[in-house]
Amino acid sequence: MTEICTITKSPYGRLQDGRAVELYTLQNNRGMSVGIITYGGIITSLVCPDRDGQCDDVVLGFDTLAPYETDSPYFGALIGRVGNRLADGRFELDAKPYQLALNENGVSHLHGGECGFDKVLWQAESRITSDAAELALRYVSADGDQGYPGNLTVEVVYRLTGDNRLFAEYRATTDAPTPVNLTQHSYFNLAGKGDVLHHELTLNAKAYTPIDQHLIPTGEIAPVANTPFDFRVAKKIGAELDTSDAQLTLAGGYDHNFAVNQATAGELTRAARVHEPTTGRVLTLHTTAPGVQFYSGNFLDGSLQGKGRDFTHRSGFCLEPQHFPDAPNQPNFADITLRPGEEYRSTLCFSFSTDT
Repeated sequence: MTEICTITKSPYGRLQDGRAVELYTLQNNRGMSVGIITYGGIITSLVCPDRDGQCDDVVLGFDTLAPYETDSPYFGALIGRVGNRLADGRFELDAKPYQLALNENGVSHLHGGECGFDKVLWQAESRITSDAAELALRYVSADGDQGYPGNLTVEVVYRLTGDNRLFAEYRATTDAPTPVNLTQHSYFNLAGKGDVLHHELTLNAKAYTPIDQHLIPTGEIAPVANTPFDFRVAKKIGAELDTSDAQLTLAGGYDHNFAVNQATAGELTRAARVHEPTTGRVLTLHTTAPGVQFYSGNFLDGSLQGKGRDFTHRSGFCLEPQHFPDAPNQPNFADITLRPGEEYRSTLCFSFSTDT
């Protein structure tokens, strides 16, 4: 019987400290494959067909390991302990203050710190099921890691199915209270080249969280109606990107959290759909998370290269399922504290298809 999905393992190089990194390639029999390395749990490639059956790599990334270690703007990486930003790198938990590294312009703590989950070596275990290829990645973040309390045990399972869906299932436990907000940071370009301004985006969100000059949420949950943040009906990413809207000016584009319209909290909900008209490729995001960060590649400037191209301004976009940014400091946002005896659980699904 022919397997629907396969997994291959190969060397991917060594880190500066000499540790070996492995590449796992998950592939199905419909032309889709995903390359994932044990460093950072990074998705280095994601190949899928267009409407004519032509396969292209639709994520931004590098050709070798070295730039992932030194130069990457989180291309394809797993993010934690706390994704997105914490104002002043501070939070208070059970009346005790904590100070974390200020690794974004000296004013905020970004994506877990100077050595977040994107920069650690994960332990890997692969398996084939009847309809999927799975890669389980595990890591124990020690008490005090990047300033966070508690020993946090994390497992992320990537699963590629026979119908061109890629799941990432997150689980975590702790032995002391700690904030947790895990996500995935792939940059997509469904055309495989050029910019993403003509990609057509739909977001299942009637509200978003405005930001201040440091890209930290103000605490407000604002309606998207009558603003450039209204993607409830599909429109091109670039349609209103260069308007004089104050929020777009602060971020240099879209770099905002959207509140997903969840029918039931914790259940998979369609959060976003992106259609690329020239290739017909469609990416649909489902998530159990209450928010999704939409980022329009504002800081890409052509200084990074990979896969035979320069990563120029707006040459990729991100959809990062998450709890709301800076939640420990925002009483208006849901608590993200994980406590002993509890289990953190979150699931996302990137589905790839084509129009007719």
